[in-house]
Amino acid sequence: MSEKSGKSRASLWFIAFACIAPVVASYVAYYVMPPGGHVNFGEMMDAQPLPDPGLHLVDGTPFRLSQLRGKWILLMADSARCDEACQRKLFSVRQLRLTQGREKDRIERVWLVTDADALPDALPDYGGTWLVRAAASELIAQLPARRAVDAYIYLVDPLGNLVLRYDRDAEPRGIIKDLTRLLKASRIG
Repeated sequence: MSEKSGKSRASLWFIAFACIAPVVASYVAYYVMPPGGHVNFGEMMDAQPLPDPGLHLVDGTPFRLSQLRGKWILLMADSARCDEACQRKLFSVRQLRLTQGREKDRIERVWLVTDADALPDALPDYGGTWLVRAAASELIAQLPARRAVDAYIYLVDPLGNLVLRYDRDAEPRGIIKDLTRLLKASRIG
């Protein structure tokens, strides 16, 4: 074997190694050292379309969740008596929307009232929040919850899919980051 063919063979092996090495390295990196982090703060839900039953606002006006298609929805469920935890959620949801500045009009807020009781007169003004009577509705039944549905704030995308869930006492900065990132990346809503 000549010296020239030995160098050619070595060059060929080097080129083959240079082509195969990145592929092997990517498989090793993915399967041996899988990526552990995620960028969302909220708990990711399997993007599932929420049911769209015919409901009513607290004033009796007919309402369907599909009326808000094309908007991001911060959704919460709670009883009409609206205890202190409920009022904190209402306040948080309002503030989360306001933190989005000029993008705030892309977000709607919905409170699903889970019983038929009257709302308290002393309830602070949360104007702009859709107050929906949803007691025993299919919509309430479809909200995933390890605890009661009133323990969470849900995020619904502009297509009507439930995408994220937050604990009612979640750190607002994390939710704000999620909303900002989603609004920036979304071409719809």
